[in-house]
Amino acid sequence: PREWARLFQRAGARYVVLTTKHHEGFTNWGSPVSWNWNSLDTGPHRDLVGELGQALRESNIHYGLYHSLLEWFHPLYLADKESGFKTQNFVFKKTMPELYDLVLKYKPDLIWSDGDWEAPDSYWNSTAFLAWLYNDSPVKDTVVVNDRWGNNCSCHHGGYYNCADKYKPGSLPAHKWEMCSSVDKLSWGYRSSMNLTELMDVANIIEELVQTVSFGGNYLLNVGPTKEGVIVPIFQERLLALGRWLDTNGEAIYESKPWRVQMENTTDRVWYTSKGPAVYAIFLIWPQDNILELSSPLPSQATQVTMLGFAGTLKWQKSPGGGMLITLPYMLPSPLPPQPGWTVKLEGVK
Repeated sequence: PREWARLFQRAGARYVVLTTKHHEGFTNWGSPVSWNWNSLDTGPHRDLVGELGQALRESNIHYGLYHSLLEWFHPLYLADKESGFKTQNFVFKKTMPELYDLVLKYKPDLIWSDGDWEAPDSYWNSTAFLAWLYNDSPVKDTVVVNDRWGNNCSCHHGGYYNCADKYKPGSLPAHKWEMCSSVDKLSWGYRSSMNLTELMDVANIIEELVQTVSFGGNYLLNVGPTKEGVIVPIFQERLLALGRWLDTNGEAIYESKPWRVQMENTTDRVWYTSKGPAVYAIFLIWPQDNILELSSPLPSQATQVTMLGFAGTLKWQKSPGGGMLITLPYMLPSPLPPQPGWTVKLEGVK
C-alpha cells in the first residue's frame, strides 16, 4: 500500500478511489455479509481497503471508495430481479449493510457508486442511505458522492456527475463533474494480454486531463492492478510521466476554475483555465514558427506573459485581428519528441 501511495503521490493525484467490490461481489475488506468471499477470509487474508486508506492518508491524499450496488451472480439479487425489483432482499441483506460498514469503518472522503443501471433508486433505497450519509454519518460534513444511485440518476442527481464512462461534454457543464478514464482503452481491470497499441499514451492522457479541467471537471484515471497487487511498469510509467508534467504545469490545473472561454475556436489544441486574475492557456502542439496565436484574451498595456517552467517574461504583441501573438522561447532541436503540452500564464488580460 505504501508503494502505491508513493506512486500516486508522484503521479500528482490529490484523491484515489479503490474498488472495494466490483460486480462479481468479492469484497476487498472483511465484509460481515460476504462470508468467505472477501480478502480477509480468502486470497491475501488482508484488509486491502483499510491498508490502502492508511497509506494514502499518511501521504495526505484523499481516499475514495468505489462500490458496486449490484452483484451479477448473487442469488438474492437474481431473485429480486426476477420479481421485477418488487422485493428488496438483496438490498437489505447485502448492499446496504456493506455501504454502512464501509462508511463507519473507513470514513471515506468520497463514495463512487456504480452498478445502478438495472433498477431504480427506490429499489436500492439510495435516498435513505444518502440522507443518513449527509445528516448522521461520521463523514457528513466532508463526504462527496457521484451520481450512480439508480437507473434514473446519472447526470441528474449526485454531489458531482459522472454521466457516463469517459464522458466528454461539448460545452461547460453547469454542475461539478468528473471524467473517469482508463489507461487501458479496452478494460478497467488488468489484462495480461494487453498490447501497447491498446494503451493511452502520455499525450492522450495529458490532452484528456487538460480538456476535462478546462470544462471544470475532475480527472479520475484508472489503472488495473494484477492479482498480486502490482501496478505494472507500463502503467507506472504513464502515471509518473503525468506527474512530471504536473510538476511543471500543475499551477494551471490544481484549484483552477474554467475561464469565460474554454478553448480557441480556431483549434482544439489550446485550452484555458483560470485562477483569480490569472488566465492559463495550455497548448498541446508547439507552433512551428514559435509564435503562439491566441484570439480570445484581450490584452492591455499592463499585460504580462510568462511560461510555466521557464524563467523570465515572454514578448507579445496585439494581433491584427484582435487577441495576441506570443513569442515562445526557442526550443533546441531534439531527437526525442518533447513532452506534450505547455502553459503560458497571462496576467492583465480580459
